[in-house]
Amino acid sequence: MRKITFELCAETLQACLAAREGGADRIELCTALSEGGLTPSHALTHAAVLRSGIPVHVLLRPRSGDFHYTDDEFAVMREDLLHARGLGASGFVLGILRADGTVDSERTRELVELAAPLEITFHRAFDYTTSLEQALEDVIATGCGRVLTSGGEPDVLSGADKLARLVKLADGRIDVAVGGGLRIKDARALARATGASHFHGSLRRSEASKMQHERRWVLEDADSLDGTSRFVVDAADVLAMIENLRSS
Repeated sequence: MRKITFELCAETLQACLAAREGGADRIELCTALSEGGLTPSHALTHAAVLRSGIPVHVLLRPRSGDFHYTDDEFAVMREDLLHARGLGASGFVLGILRADGTVDSERTRELVELAAPLEITFHRAFDYTTSLEQALEDVIATGCGRVLTSGGEPDVLSGADKLARLVKLADGRIDVAVGGGLRIKDARALARATGASHFHGSLRRSEASKMQHERRWVLEDADSLDGTSRFVVDAADVLAMIENLRSS
């Protein structure tokens, strides 16, 4: 029977504590999930490492948008890696592409070597490559220990067949982590269909604000801002996800 590993994608300390309480194996720590995830602050990284008690893997993504970075942006990624490593991070999550949609093997390998012996996950930038099969080989060659993917599709359900193929192609050379729209109700069937051992999800739910005073005002990008609610993670949801995955 394969060992199932579940990683919670967390953008708050509250989510990190829910990950611990719910039995998650690992945390991918980020901020700004509304932007697809960005590098978290040093203070949040420090708190997550100290208080969660489980491995914290820090996202290295200096901005939203594509995954083709300038020299200055890459330098920021290097510095963030070194700082987070000093704060006790157990690994890093990153994804760098060339302009032609292939894996930037040179820069990826440079960060893998800089982080060694800590673990590196190549994130869903993988799903934006021109060929998943070639990208898989390229990521393996860089020394990454894991690749996070939805099978090149918008979510893991629609990418299930491709995910199963990637797991077979990887053949134990790298861990294929299934992530992107993973839901508790689909977890058992998805684990069976893909044959994967590693899974990733955020499990966020909206919670009404506890503010007693509500005031509406105009801010830049106000259409995307809701001051009357926030996202939280329930430890019971983490536990349910893990139970469903492990019962497959």
